[in-house]
Amino acid sequence: MNVTLLRFLGPLRPLAQFFLTALVALTLVRLGLVAWQWDRVVAVDGFWVVLGLGLRMDTVLLCQITVVPALLVLALPNRVTGSRAFQSVLLLWLILWTVLLTVLESTTPAYISYFDSRPARIFFEYLVHPNEVAPLLVKGFTVTLVVSSVVLVVVVSALTKMVRTWIVASVEWRLRGKWLALPLVLSLLLLGGRSSLGHRPVNVSTVAFSNDQLVNELALNSTYSLLYAVYRLRNEGNPADFYPQMPRDEILHRVRMQTGQPLAAFRDDAIPTLHPIVQTGSRAAKRNLVIVLEESLGAQFVGKLGGRPITPELDKLSAEGIWFTRLYATGIRSARGIEAVTTGFPPTPARSVLKLGLSQGGFYSIAQTVKKLGYTSYFIYGGESDFDNMRGFLMNNGFDETVDQKDYDSPLFRGSWGVSDEDLFDRADGIFSTAGERPFFGLVFTSSFHSPFEFPDDRIELHEQPKNSKLNAVKYADYALGRFFEKAKRSNYWSNTVFLVVADHDERVRGASLVPIKSYHIAGLIIAADLEPQVYDRIASQIDLAPTLLGLLGIEASVPMIGRNLLVLDDEDPGRAVMQFGNNHAYMRGDSVVIHQPDKAAMQFLYRDKELQPVADLDAELARDALAVALWPSIAYTDGQYRLP
Repeated sequence: MNVTLLRFLGPLRPLAQFFLTALVALTLVRLGLVAWQWDRVVAVDGFWVVLGLGLRMDTVLLCQITVVPALLVLALPNRVTGSRAFQSVLLLWLILWTVLLTVLESTTPAYISYFDSRPARIFFEYLVHPNEVAPLLVKGFTVTLVVSSVVLVVVVSALTKMVRTWIVASVEWRLRGKWLALPLVLSLLLLGGRSSLGHRPVNVSTVAFSNDQLVNELALNSTYSLLYAVYRLRNEGNPADFYPQMPRDEILHRVRMQTGQPLAAFRDDAIPTLHPIVQTGSRAAKRNLVIVLEESLGAQFVGKLGGRPITPELDKLSAEGIWFTRLYATGIRSARGIEAVTTGFPPTPARSVLKLGLSQGGFYSIAQTVKKLGYTSYFIYGGESDFDNMRGFLMNNGFDETVDQKDYDSPLFRGSWGVSDEDLFDRADGIFSTAGERPFFGLVFTSSFHSPFEFPDDRIELHEQPKNSKLNAVKYADYALGRFFEKAKRSNYWSNTVFLVVADHDERVRGASLVPIKSYHIAGLIIAADLEPQVYDRIASQIDLAPTLLGLLGIEASVPMIGRNLLVLDDEDPGRAVMQFGNNHAYMRGDSVVIHQPDKAAMQFLYRDKELQPVADLDAELARDALAVALWPSIAYTDGQYRLP
């Protein structure tokens, strides 16, 4: 800025210079990200759109940052704004925002590499668990931490000196002049912060110009993305605030119809989805249930699913049970996997029910069903079970005992995320072998295949170098799984137990689409001594697994789950799956996919060759079914309708 303009800005000079400096910096960072993701940006003809929308969204954030100090600067008398105390507060305000902007933008490339999106709610949630996350950052993102720290120190040091200079050099106006300027400046900043004269201000949906979620998000800045995600937390139980409306009766009717149950099966108005379990197994004896939740075991790592040839043990086991070739996770976090597999609860844009207040007691899980029949339920984990509130949620909703890393006296190996999978499985086998005559339900959650991918030496022939890589970790996790089943087959519980091996989610979710469905494709196998092997080729969802398992146990009870027993579907039913990606909700029936986004009309696609192909004409009935499944979970949660009588 020239001297005349700077003098014209008067006491607003430091804010104006901060505004322009930050705007330039954010634009340069965006250009770097665009260059990095050039192929995806070009594929949607998005270069100028991203830059234009990016400038708009950066302006929105910077107007919101500067509106309060601008108001104070112009509203207060010079003796206040010229004081050392006020100037120190102003300096601190600008430096704190500089720190936030710098940290988030410098860590964005690593976050994109891991989650294929700008920093959002997951970034915020990770901060709640520093003990678990710190080793991951130190060992898995060392370069990012070093670079971010250096950038932070340099930027903050330089900007501190600059802001001090700007403050000292600013020219005071008379109070009358300040008050005359106040309405204009305040109006400009408020309008800039809203960036719209319409009913709604701009939000993340404003940048949704393509079907590639990441490219859309490049138009945001990471500070806005994160703060908007935190702001959305206030709507935890109510996605109806940004998805289309639907009458409550219609939601319930469509959800009930999709269970495959006759409407006469639903008889409890207080729990409107409560219906009897569809039995497919013998009721002669109470069979044990073991669910092995494999960390991050997406289809891309499983040989029998067309992935890498690094899971020989699971590939071999796949021929001994019900092998799911088109099973899809509901989300991208472990909490979502636990939610889906143990409760059958569909995903929502809110946090998983593991972390929500109203679900910390009296919320349905299959442990509650089996508890009424005399089962003992165990949650067996190798790490800290407090992570993601796993222990609290499970123990409050039917589980009897928890085993975590503090309960292993002399483990073979202890890494950042707990003991090795071998230690985990040995402990589980010991518990199951000594359970006696009482039936049990065991949820065994692995962790060796988790960044930074630590596992014992000399267990497997390494697939690649260095040792602590994801492919080697997968191979080790597979080795430990095979070893567990070898022991189980020789045990006293093998002949009377139904096992499920299923991934919680894929290792990373990425793809140039609103919902990268190929990254939701996971491994799944049900195996039991007397179970006829089969390959299940229809679409299946994680929320279908619990009803299927309870049916195989031959349990006579009623449950509120809307998943289906996959073994009794009509021959013509292609299957369906539900997936949540941020605030985007995907509903897949056969090859047809409907996606609902915040404040946008529903879109339909065909899922072919692992890609979403847009469909011109929306199937209105399919879209209504998808919307019902997207809206119902929040109603059930808020109204306390997902429970047992």
